Amino acid sequence: MLGPNRYGKAETRLVRVHRDGESHGLVDFNVSIALSGDLTATHLTGDNSGVLPTDTMKNTVYAFAKEHGVGEPESFALLLARHFVHTQPQVHGAKVSVESFAWDRLGPHSFRRRGDHVRTTVVTVTADATQVVSGVSGLVLLNSTDSEFHGFVEDGYTTLKPATDRILATAVDARWRHAGDDTDWAASFEGSLAALVSAFVGTYSYSLQQTLYAMGAGLLEARPEVAEVRLALPNKHHYLADLSPFDLENPGEVFIAGDRPYGLIEGSVVRDDAPAATAEWWL
Repeated sequence: MLGPNRYGKAETRLVRVHRDGESHGLVDFNVSIALSGDLTATHLTGDNSGVLPTDTMKNTVYAFAKEHGVGEPESFALLLARHFVHTQPQVHGAKVSVESFAWDRLGPHSFRRRGDHVRTTVVTVTADATQVVSGVSGLVLLNSTDSEFHGFVEDGYTTLKPATDRILATAVDARWRHAGDDTDWAASFEGSLAALVSAFVGTYSYSLQQTLYAMGAGLLEARPEVAEVRLALPNKHHYLADLSPFDLENPGEVFIAGDRPYGLIEGSVVRDDAPAATAEWWL
């Protein structure tokens, strides 16, 4: 029996220059499309009469970028997803994911790629519902103090020492689900990002789990249009370097930045009255 399935075009790279006078605008997207619906025939018999080629999906991305322009990733993803569902009767659901790469302006037509984080968007459209999930990945944050970790379970394999003053660092991967599908996407993203950063900075942490909850709760408090936020926080460990062989003391000043393995903390914070999700969207 054929189980759930979908197909689409992954990672269509789109750069759109808006030439509005002497000062240009630049949008840099990575667009992935996945369609689901009545696709049994192509899987079981090779009948492709209901298959929209993935090459057509790619072409649609570029054509829409010209015909409609490209603004916020949520708006562009909604435009694409609704197009495929409304124009292809055999398609019952469309999921469009967008990575948005930011560029800082250096002049009227000069830019520098910003490398500290990537903005993400996942839009799911069916005949009955629309769901918009915004987010950020690769947002590296660090507190050099105001972090402890102690009182944990210890067994015969435990070697970790309790810490009352440690570096807390992470690379935030966060997604937040909007209660609706019509908002000021730019303001919502910037406000949500600011709320996450503010909560990280302002939380005296006894565990990364505590910090995760504070960041999620801070975002929901700041942005009423968001129903739920999900976070994955890798613990970017920093180990105190042993300088005793060199007759040097190290009172919490010189550290080794660990690579792997690392702790990974994941969780969600949801409003009490949040509408139910209409599609799965875990990180």
